[in-house]
Amino acid sequence: MAIRKVCLAGVCLFTGVSLVSCGQSASVRSREISVTPITASGIQKAVQNSGAKAVLVNVWATWCGPCREEFPGLIRVARKYRDQGLNVLLVSADDNSDLGAVKKFLARQGVDFPSYLKAEKDQQFIDGLDKRWSGALPATFIYDGSGHLRDFWEGEASSNKFEQAVSQVLAAKPKSTGGNP
Repeated sequence: MAIRKVCLAGVCLFTGVSLVSCGQSASVRSREISVTPITASGIQKAVQNSGAKAVLVNVWATWCGPCREEFPGLIRVARKYRDQGLNVLLVSADDNSDLGAVKKFLARQGVDFPSYLKAEKDQQFIDGLDKRWSGALPATFIYDGSGHLRDFWEGEASSNKFEQAVSQVLAAKPKSTGGNP
């Protein structure tokens, strides 16, 4: 089943049948961007094995206007808090056939850290990250250093919202797991 691309009121949805993409065109020549296929369980493993104080996972797509709008602020926050223990995982919900557009968009945004492409069926991916997630894009998940989900929202966010959420998680003491420190 292909992704359904619907953008309404600052939120994009993906599920169901494929519609005409509202993606952007570009002929940007830049360094090669690494985009690795990943499943929801792969994201969970990456979060748990990150060694970071906080991990921000942002699910986005090139055809999603709100995703593109929030991206510069997200990248600024990623860079600002990288040295304080923030790890950012960018996960594109685009189809594999749109990998070139994904790489061009990431290059234009100056992304210099690993990025990913959703590599499983939509509903399996959505439920694998969080059953509360409706599938709306963009979607942001913020985890503490122990891999516990600390914040989650759907829809476009300002750089201030990203910064507040990241700051709170970086400043908080991580939740312990089963007697582990």
